[in-house]
Amino acid sequence: MSDGRHPYLTTKEVADLLRLKERKVYDLVAEGGIPCVRATGKLLFPRDLVEAWLARNLEFRDGTESLAVRPPIVGGSSDPLLDWALREAETGLAVAFGGSLDGLRRMARAETILAGSHLADEGVAIGQSWNIGHVRRQLAGQPVVVIEWARRSQGLIVAADNPLGLKSVDMLRRRKVIGRQREAGAFVLFERLLADKEMKLADVALIEAPARTEADVAAAVADGRADAGLAIEAVARQYRLGFVPLVEERYDLVIWRRDAFEPAVQKLLTFGRSEEFRKRAAQLGGYDVSGFGTVHYNGP
Repeated sequence: MSDGRHPYLTTKEVADLLRLKERKVYDLVAEGGIPCVRATGKLLFPRDLVEAWLARNLEFRDGTESLAVRPPIVGGSSDPLLDWALREAETGLAVAFGGSLDGLRRMARAETILAGSHLADEGVAIGQSWNIGHVRRQLAGQPVVVIEWARRSQGLIVAADNPLGLKSVDMLRRRKVIGRQREAGAFVLFERLLADKEMKLADVALIEAPARTEADVAAAVADGRADAGLAIEAVARQYRLGFVPLVEERYDLVIWRRDAFEPAVQKLLTFGRSEEFRKRAAQLGGYDVSGFGTVHYNGP
């Protein structure tokens, strides 16, 4: 290069430039979020492309954030109450639900303005902490805010009247279970629940094709393809199926901070404080919206 700088950066140099740990740089590479090349088994980063990428994702410290324009899309985990509210509040936001982990990855790639998430945090007892640890890892240093949407009753959807008498996860040994895709918060939670009972996925007769939504879980149980599956109470009620509560989880909205003040998101948050919203939550069942709007995390 004419200024004497080497045209390629090492992983350490990129980490120093972005003020991130090297592990986060590897995460960005795995997600396809940063330009790089592989040479003789080593990662190299074209300096010009990295600087252009950084400019597109620049965060200023004077109150304005991210030059990257994010599409008006809601990603992450699907939720019946959220899906309904997005329409009723006339937000104009599209949805691309693909699971909680998928939502955080899409946020990192600037593909959505917010994502729904219900990920049990690692290193603590199930139910003590939700989403924050995952947000800190997946969106390290990013200007995002985590706002509580609702607490939901999560458990096993079973046939009406629970003819098999299923009461806990350890009773699922060798039972036909409909699972979720690995990006789903329900998949993460199910693995944790099994581990608490010293069980693994191999201990249940997991149906090969995973359910992409909780409605798919209910459908598999309703038509007899599965004995049980993990989902929320509201979906079990909708399909008139049995439900075995296991944990109260917190479903949060992870929002790009600048977009939290844009009209579409403000319409959603304002609607969430309405009596109509509270009545709908009660009708669906299994929701506690008393903590709606609580800010659980506000990134740098």
